[in-house]
This record gives sequence, C-alpha cells and structure tokens, in this order.
Amino acid sequence: MKKGLIYIHGKGGSAAEAAHYRALFPEYDVAGFDYKSETPWAAREEFAAYFDVFRSAHDGAGIIANSIGAFFSMHALADREVAQAWFISPIVNMEKLISDMMHWANVTESELQARGEIETAFGETLSWEYLCWVRSHPLAWRVPTRILYGSGDHLQAPGTVQAFAEQTGAEMTVMEGGEHWFHTEEQMAFLDQWIRSGMPNA
Repeated sequence: MKKGLIYIHGKGGSAAEAAHYRALFPEYDVAGFDYKSETPWAAREEFAAYFDVFRSAHDGAGIIANSIGAFFSMHALADREVAQAWFISPIVNMEKLISDMMHWANVTESELQARGEIETAFGETLSWEYLCWVRSHPLAWRVPTRILYGSGDHLQAPGTVQAFAEQTGAEMTVMEGGEHWFHTEEQMAFLDQWIRSGMPNA
C-alpha cells in the first residue's frame, strides 16, 4: 500500500486544492477532504471517521491542513495515528482569535453571553457556545508537525504561533511578507520550497 496524505482546506477553500500537492508528494496518495463541519465538535466526528477509513487503506497517513482546517484537525485527530502534519497558517489559539474579533467588533464578553451569537461587520459570527467550548477543550497535539507562517498574517500574532510551536515541538518556518492566505506566485513558490526542504530525501 502507498503512504497516504489528506489535504484539509481552510475557510472558503475546497478539496480540489489537493491537486497542487500531488506533484510535491509523488510517493503519496494525496486526497482532498471535502468536509462539512463548521465547529470543532462537529469536526471531531466527521474528521475522525474520514481519517480512520483513509488510514486503513494506506501504509500510514499524514495531513496537510490550512488555517481553520488545521484547528479542526488538531481537535479531531489528536488521538489518531497521524504520521506527520504540515500546517499552513494554522489557527493555534482560537480563544485568542475570538477575543481579538470581539475587540474588533466592540463586543464585550457579557454582551456575547447574553445574546448567544452576534454578527460582525467583517463577516464572522461571534458565538458564546463556541467560545465556551474552546475554553473547556484545550489542544493536546503531539504529532510531528511543520508549520508555515506568514509574517503578515492578520489573524494571529507571531508570538502566538511561536508559543504553540514551542509547546508542541513543531518546526516553524516564517515567510517575511507572507499573508494568512498563501496564494500569490511568490507565496506559493515559498510554500513549495518549504515542503520540498522537509522531505526525507531533501
């Protein structure tokens, strides 16, 4: 059996993006995961079920995940046999991000608790249930992990990601001028080189 690799997209992305990574991982069977979950508690069921089936058909399985996809993966697959993880702009401290978004929207914690959900002008829905769940379910990620982070990431400060990398033993690479969404020609070239540099035969 071939080694397997699951591509897990971020918000607004799609499983079709997995096609980009097949040339970078020629020895792997790379599959795009078209998940439906919008919360970490839903992802725990959906992601774990998908991973178990995929893992059973391959000689080990790793993941490459973007943004919220990485966050969901860390909650859903922490107790699974994930061989290796490649994270691109992963959300590693959701409580901090929600707190930041509350500040941007000028929403207090008491207001959010009272209303349950609040729509923001920047397109995100703040949720008291989500915030409480994140607080009561801290991450416990121990999978060998490489992280790619852009210094211009507007969602997470460098120190937030660096602290996570130190806590989990992950290897962190920073692209100066990179954004949360790696999409320009220059950013994708950097991403591709980052992947190649970490391959066993590099």
